[in-house]
Amino acid sequence: MSDESIAARIERLVAEEHQLRSREEADSKQAEQLDEDRDRLRAVEVELDRCWDLLRQRRALRDAGADPDHARVRDSSTVERYLQ
Repeated sequence: MSDESIAARIERLVAEEHQLRSREEADSKQAEQLDEDRDRLRAVEVELDRCWDLLRQRRALRDAGADPDHARVRDSSTVERYLQ
């Protein structure tokens, strides 16, 4: 996966995140739809974290003179435990 394809995935996820946050306000009176949107929003946030982690790995490998294609997508439980 190239940096460009990762960045494009991030852009799509960010657009979906914005859409879900906007819908969240509109869905506030529809509990079931609100719950579905919140679940999807959480999934999008986790996927964004994983994409950013992969992109950072690739950049770090490249900066160290290594092959960025050796970067691997980490599982969500690993990425979500990072301190920020």
